[in-house]
Amino acid sequence: MTVQKTSSIAKSAKWGSGFLETFSSELIKEFPDIQGFSYRNLRYIRQWYEFYFESVSNWQQVVANLDEEKRDKIWQQAVANLEIFFSVPWGHHLYILSKCKDVEKALFYQQKVMENNWSRSMLLNFLDTNLFEREGKAITNFKKHLTIPNDDLAAQILKDPYNFGFLEMTQPFVERELEESLTKNMTRFLLELGTGFSYVGHQVPLNVGEDTLYADLLFYHLELRCFVVIELKTTRFKPEYIGQLGTYVSAVNHLKKKEIDNPTIGLLICKEKNKVMAQYALESSNQPIGIARSINLRR
Repeated sequence: MTVQKTSSIAKSAKWGSGFLETFSSELIKEFPDIQGFSYRNLRYIRQWYEFYFESVSNWQQVVANLDEEKRDKIWQQAVANLEIFFSVPWGHHLYILSKCKDVEKALFYQQKVMENNWSRSMLLNFLDTNLFEREGKAITNFKKHLTIPNDDLAAQILKDPYNFGFLEMTQPFVERELEESLTKNMTRFLLELGTGFSYVGHQVPLNVGEDTLYADLLFYHLELRCFVVIELKTTRFKPEYIGQLGTYVSAVNHLKKKEIDNPTIGLLICKEKNKVMAQYALESSNQPIGIARSINLRR
């Protein structure tokens, strides 16, 4: 069977299982040295095509109704996304296809794969822990205290909730035990925090006059070019936690921040939070702080 004949059959036939079996058999005969033409794989290719084709068709109709300037910008972004789309390995595409119900979510994971060079196992981990639903969801006051575009970037590096299911510990426990367990599992913790975080230390001493404060965890974010102070709480959120973390953030700005660094940000990770109470507490703070929850700590 020639390539032209194969193409002709594919165009004129219906997408039934009988056709796919025949098409698979003919392709394998025609191209014996090329893998990927099994019936199962062709079925995945059909599913992959149908998943994206409907979205592209609807998207083109929307773009057609925009003015020329907006249309040009959208097409430029589409071309960039297309390069990512065709750079993602086929095995990764299959994982994404099996876990994502909408195209926006699928494209999110495709971009993450290319940005972070994720293996299949890493991709599956973030698919299973719902990274799409968690990234950028922490409550923050960044727009008030950080300059554009750092406010949006800083908000996107935070999650809510943080998944600590990788820790081998059961509740109840105190903050120090949680901190020590995260420190011992720093590789997994850095993976959960996301790209750009560099570990500086835990219980970092901050000499403030005659007193010494100890920050639970201190990181430096390479893309934001700033320190990130993380305060851990194993209890429900309380407004006074913001004052404590804000003091640590201020101390790091005075004692560790260099002229080339951007302002330090704080991240409070607690067991639970009242969103309204958290927002009120953040409004009263003069330091850039985010608040998130932790989940999957064993009971």
